[in-house]
Amino acid sequence: MTVNEESKLARRGFLLAAGVLAAAPLAGQAAMQAGQGAKRGEMSVPIGPIGRRKLGKLEVSSIGLGVQNMSRTYQTTVPSRPEMFNIIRTAYDRGVTFFDAAEAYGPHEVERILGEGVAPFRNKVVITSKFGWNIDLETGKRLPGLNSRPAHIKLAVEGMLKRLRTDRIDLLYQHRVDPAVPIEDVAGAVGDLMKEGKVLHWGLSEMGPNTLRRAHATLPVAAVQNEYSMLWRGPEEGIIALCEELGIGFVPWSPLGVGFLTGAIDAATRFAPGDIRGAESRFAPENLPANLALVTLLKTWATRKRVTPAQVALAWLLAKKPWIVPIPGTTQMAHMLENIGAAGVRFSSAEFAELNGAVTAIAVRGARLPDVVLAFSGVEAPPKP
Repeated sequence: MTVNEESKLARRGFLLAAGVLAAAPLAGQAAMQAGQGAKRGEMSVPIGPIGRRKLGKLEVSSIGLGVQNMSRTYQTTVPSRPEMFNIIRTAYDRGVTFFDAAEAYGPHEVERILGEGVAPFRNKVVITSKFGWNIDLETGKRLPGLNSRPAHIKLAVEGMLKRLRTDRIDLLYQHRVDPAVPIEDVAGAVGDLMKEGKVLHWGLSEMGPNTLRRAHATLPVAAVQNEYSMLWRGPEEGIIALCEELGIGFVPWSPLGVGFLTGAIDAATRFAPGDIRGAESRFAPENLPANLALVTLLKTWATRKRVTPAQVALAWLLAKKPWIVPIPGTTQMAHMLENIGAAGVRFSSAEFAELNGAVTAIAVRGARLPDVVLAFSGVEAPPKP
């Protein structure tokens, strides 16, 4: 079974980039992927108006574009920079106004690509970036651990502004909660940046629920960015309800389940050395067959709706709440167009209830990440002295 190009572009790369796991070249990955790409857009719906949604008070397109791997893929190959600009600009031409980056992606290089890519229409789009990993401000060298000290945050944002060729970050996230820094201090630093006009809105990623409450009470949070898809439904256990209670938007990363929900993986798939999925027990040989029930379900609904499995998976997220905005990432034009085409997929109330019930009935086996990586999620910031 071939592995879809989209799969290697999943949003685990920043964890690798941050030094949590050792990255290695994916030897043989290209051969595993050969022939799969053409299958993903064959039944995609015509691309119409993409629509708009609100993250707190921030208006964005209903589907965004994650640009994480536009500097370096899991194969350690470097995508064509002109083609990455072409994808970014075509996305904008098709209605996408929400572009997601981070200082850890590259590190630094993805911000440079995004800044140059959106330069012709900078004032018409929303740019996000993230701080929080311990990255040398000048060299981009990855250092151990996390760093959300207020002084560091402010210097990190200065670097972001230069790389993104802009005078403000529309939405600035804390990438992971620093267990050594009270979230009130983090919010205070971001608030200072807001007063200077350098940041317009802020958010958190993979934080503990109490930290989100404290953060929002100190400085209103626009959005939470957590992993969420049919393959990982953890946010439904509390974070989604908390966002609804507080009026906070939700941005799912890895909305296609590291390519699994595109139908690119089967029970015979084995991952090349260095592929993060090889370390995720949900893709272990003993768990894959059971989890493939999701793919079977998606293929059935794709045929029923005359779209693709990826579009059904994204449309399911869009139908969950009107303030959920997925950010699928890709370095392929065809996949980007397919992904944003999901905005045109509609479910009747009865259809969505049927689909959602079927998804809920499938228990995913295995963990979404290795324990060493999961240790960075759900962390509660220390109390303010």
